[in-house]
Amino acid sequence: MARYIFITGGVVSSLGKGLMAASLAALLQARGYKVRIRKFDPYLNVDPGTMSPYQHGEVYVTDDGAETDLDLGHYERFTGVAAHQSDNVTSGRIYQTIIQRERRGDYLGATVQVVPHVTDAIKAFAQADTVDDDGQDLDFVLCEIGGTVGDIESLPFIEAIRQLKNELGRGRSISIHVTLVPYIAAAGELKTKPTQHSVRELAALGVQPDVLVCRCEKPLPASERAKIALFCNVPAGAVIPALDAPSIYAVPEQYHAEGLDAEVLRAFGIEPEGNPDLSRWSDIMDRLQNPEGEVTIGVVGKYVGLQDAYKSLNEALVHGGIANRVKVKIRWIDAELFEGDHDMVAAELEPCHAILVPGAFGERGAEGKIASVRFARERKVPYFGICFGMQMACIEGVRSTGGIANASSTEFGPTEQPVVGMITEWMSPEGIQKRESDGDLGGTMRLGAYEATLAGNSVVASIYGGTTISERHRHRYEVNTAYRDMLESGGLVFSGMSPDGMLPEIVERPDHPWFVGVQFHPELKSKPFDPHPLFASFIAAAVKQSRLV
Repeated sequence: MARYIFITGGVVSSLGKGLMAASLAALLQARGYKVRIRKFDPYLNVDPGTMSPYQHGEVYVTDDGAETDLDLGHYERFTGVAAHQSDNVTSGRIYQTIIQRERRGDYLGATVQVVPHVTDAIKAFAQADTVDDDGQDLDFVLCEIGGTVGDIESLPFIEAIRQLKNELGRGRSISIHVTLVPYIAAAGELKTKPTQHSVRELAALGVQPDVLVCRCEKPLPASERAKIALFCNVPAGAVIPALDAPSIYAVPEQYHAEGLDAEVLRAFGIEPEGNPDLSRWSDIMDRLQNPEGEVTIGVVGKYVGLQDAYKSLNEALVHGGIANRVKVKIRWIDAELFEGDHDMVAAELEPCHAILVPGAFGERGAEGKIASVRFARERKVPYFGICFGMQMACIEGVRSTGGIANASSTEFGPTEQPVVGMITEWMSPEGIQKRESDGDLGGTMRLGAYEATLAGNSVVASIYGGTTISERHRHRYEVNTAYRDMLESGGLVFSGMSPDGMLPEIVERPDHPWFVGVQFHPELKSKPFDPHPLFASFIAAAVKQSRLV
């Protein structure tokens, strides 16, 4: 029977609740437990799919097609457990579900209220799917509550976990509160009062924390830990300092050294036995801290002003460096800089050992990305195009080697040469999916895991080590196969297609040192202990390029 760990945050946002949850789950895994992590977001959007990357960072997509919070990426990268649609829920989705039930008459005329209807729905989401993908019972379910204690939006979630803790009983649930212990430089002191107030506010809502994780920029003395324990009503050992780490992949070992996993088990009445096997994390940190070289990757993007917009991409490049035991230096470049300025293209990209154009939506920055593709093709610099980056590679190919200067995408408006166009019907594992051109934006893309068939003699088949793959998608537009012959005659080969042969999944240039464009998002499946093969190969090509310049 699963035990539940509820994780809340206080004082300020961005304290690293998601990273703490992922690290704790990894520690419990290393002790032999089966875990799953869930994220509850208080905002009223049904999911983050229609939100600007500048508002919410990247949208993380699961195999079953859910558009979710980026924290689920941390969860997968640290545990290797594939997230499900049931692992991320928002207030918007909760209310949508309740209103749909009310309209159907499911409540039999009752007045629909926050308590019990909203809180019951939250509890139901928390307790869904308590077996792993192999059908084995989970040992721990970690539930992270987004936002900060005191936010109006999060109150129903706090009330729901209060109720659930009572219903589950002792030994079945605990609460972890992540808080801040700020350092006041003028006074030369760490201040515990914000933590005390935050815990008091949480306790006033009926939830007494069992473990406190205290973010601080200076070591937390034993005297201050004892003070926090005294005023917050927790054992001194359950006050866990959380200092900044040299890498997010150092955090599991750091939390273990501070006793987080042991205290969590003790809070459940489980006496820890021995130490967790953290050898995979030690190896990762050894590779990160002792690289045998360095490569510079130019990422020509649209949302480079907020790196969280490319969180999984950033991490996948790091994983490629881990696989090759090199340090990856990412040069973030705004695609708009290149529009109409060819000298700027060369100035920005010449220092790079490889170029990557990631996914995006809309016309802004498209011409700059096309210019980056041209630079990589002509200069023989390794190129990796992901989703939008593959589409721009195809447009560049039609323009440069096909001689059609006005080749474009219908995403940018009407065009006589639609190299890329919106697909309105496609086959999914659930059957034929349809989309109206003027329909809703939310949840109407080709989302989730789809298989692709690779040409047996292709570069990508050798990289994957096979000809059948499954990767995650998130896009509305597809490359038009009517241009296939023209592109292939110019050297851009369609090396991966959907199983029915209708949708291009991968293009490559066999005569280029490394030139691959993919319609899917491989970064979503990369992990530090299992780097995605495309990123490992891409960084290997960058290493080879670095030795040529």
